[in-house]
Amino acid sequence: MVSQERCGAWAVDVPDVDCATPNAARIYDYDLGGEHNFAADRAAWEEIQRAVAPTGPFIARANRAFLQRAVRFCLDRGIDQFLDLGSGIPIVGDVHEIAQSRDPRARVLYVDVEPVAVAHTRHLLESDDGEGIVHADVRDPDAVLGAAETVRLLDFSRPVALLTVAVLHYITPQEQAGMHRYRDVLAPGSAVVISTLTADEREEEAARVERFFAENAATQVTFRTRDEVRALFDGTELVPPGVVWTPQWRPDPADPHGWEPHRAGCWAGVGLVR
Repeated sequence: MVSQERCGAWAVDVPDVDCATPNAARIYDYDLGGEHNFAADRAAWEEIQRAVAPTGPFIARANRAFLQRAVRFCLDRGIDQFLDLGSGIPIVGDVHEIAQSRDPRARVLYVDVEPVAVAHTRHLLESDDGEGIVHADVRDPDAVLGAAETVRLLDFSRPVALLTVAVLHYITPQEQAGMHRYRDVLAPGSAVVISTLTADEREEEAARVERFFAENAATQVTFRTRDEVRALFDGTELVPPGVVWTPQWRPDPADPHGWEPHRAGCWAGVGLVR
């Protein structure tokens, strides 16, 4: 059991968590104003903002806004099932909140390997039958797709929105091939939603980010070019405006603004399975 002296008090018990090593999910949580992070994560965030990537808060918020717009887009197309890979630590405006505010029958399955993310999500969703979480590494599709919660919640004979938002940059090119297993089970009418970090137009900053994570965190970072991100949509019909910076994908007035789009640091798009 994690001690209060080492990690602080939590709304839920989280066993076997390493609170001394910065973790990408918890840094992201802190970036978005969440409370489920440790001193090491906050220190890493401060260092990233100071010397590595000052655009970090905008990157996180632009990703979050893109995710919410993409979920609404899927709902408008009649998709009422969502598989959120690398879902992270829940905060206000998560997928189940967006989906069920429009369609109370919507089903949402979160997947994450980070213990704090899993424990807090389970605590949040414990009284809801339409949502669940699988504690698994997204790089193991068979474990995810075969999990009891997956079988309970998702019907792959109908369209599903596969959400891989701000997660593929933690998947190496060698591991990427295995991720196609998720695509293979999607029925026609499903949607593939992607955003991922790039070094395009920000090579020096990206190099600092890559070096920082290699030296300080348990998770490494892989950057993809725009062409590489387009290739991830092969076999789907790209939804206009195609692969663009996250703030440029069907923006609305409430989204973060005031920055040049490329400073969002991520390419994003949505493809429809035919």
